[in-house]
Amino acid sequence: MDSAEDVLIQLYDRWRGPLLHYVLRLVDNDYQQAEDVVQETLLRAWRHHDELKPDEAAPWLYTVARNLVISGYRRRGAKATEVPIEPADLPVVSDEVEHVLQVWQIADALRRLSHEHRTVVVELYYRRRTVAEAAKVLGVPPGTVKSRCFYALRALRDALEERGVTES
Repeated sequence: MDSAEDVLIQLYDRWRGPLLHYVLRLVDNDYQQAEDVVQETLLRAWRHHDELKPDEAAPWLYTVARNLVISGYRRRGAKATEVPIEPADLPVVSDEVEHVLQVWQIADALRRLSHEHRTVVVELYYRRRTVAEAAKVLGVPPGTVKSRCFYALRALRDALEERGVTES
């Protein structure tokens, strides 16, 4: 297994140029802002080095970079406009990459929840049970289901924001 430093070096060597080119278009050719976004993207990749393979990291990196640009626009109160990624910017991948990336990020965030929080989310959102049904299946009072759901969703939101996934 590669160390965090090795992964970062591989990510930097492979993706810094293409990411910078992509982000420059998103920020109206503001080189300093683009460089800041690329550095933050690579910093977040370093934090997740154990989950990323440098040759397969493009969808994750481009999503984080795009979300950082959008978050920057929101902080400044401007409206963000999405610039589509052109085929020359990315290696050929399936049309479902965005969906797969989101599913992967959500599944990873779910795995990091406590067992109690994860089971409540699964019962309510994946198995589509009511609070009363989930309470019965889990053997806890409905109030406990509601409380666990509240804290689980907050933890999921925080975990996804940490990965650069923000609300639209």
